[in-house]
Amino acid sequence: MRILFQGDSITDAGRRTDENGIGQGYVKYAIENIKNAYPRAEFEFINRGISGHKIQDLLNRWDQDAIDLQPDVISILIGVNDTWHHAEQRDWIPNDQFEASYRACLEALKAKTKAKIIIMEQFLCYTDDKAFFREDLDPKVQITRKLAREYADAFIPLDGIFASESITAAPTYWAEDGVHPTEAGARLIAKHYLEAFKKVIL
Repeated sequence: MRILFQGDSITDAGRRTDENGIGQGYVKYAIENIKNAYPRAEFEFINRGISGHKIQDLLNRWDQDAIDLQPDVISILIGVNDTWHHAEQRDWIPNDQFEASYRACLEALKAKTKAKIIIMEQFLCYTDDKAFFREDLDPKVQITRKLAREYADAFIPLDGIFASESITAAPTYWAEDGVHPTEAGARLIAKHYLEAFKKVIL
């Protein structure tokens, strides 16, 4: 079974300088969890996350880095950079443009592969300096949820999960800068990834 992880720096997590091509983020721990849960199964794990990428970047490389790989399972975690990279000037990407690009990726998966799709919600843990991101992030999170209802075989509501977990532990415990997970944050994502994975391979 070929499992593909797609996204931005949260997925990348140094994978391009890692001899195993996996990185040091949630993908690493998700793979550990899957192997422990299914010790007799044979898996091929591929990480194609690229730091800094937005949804349009993902769409631009979609054939090579998703369709051509013909994964059995693909997870997608994208979207925070669509907000972050436009935050300084507040020149937000139009929501309909964000949705159209994301939808194009998902339509291609449905039309050209047999992959089970796990959509992972973009998230932001609270920090004072990024609190204003919410004015753009929140409607885009709602778009991700809408697309998940239409296309996903499993959905991981990370923005909600981290909001809930930040009640009992400081948001910076999960992501010091609000975006990039600490080891604890990465392990939390991986825990929920395994739950989603079990649903799609039933």
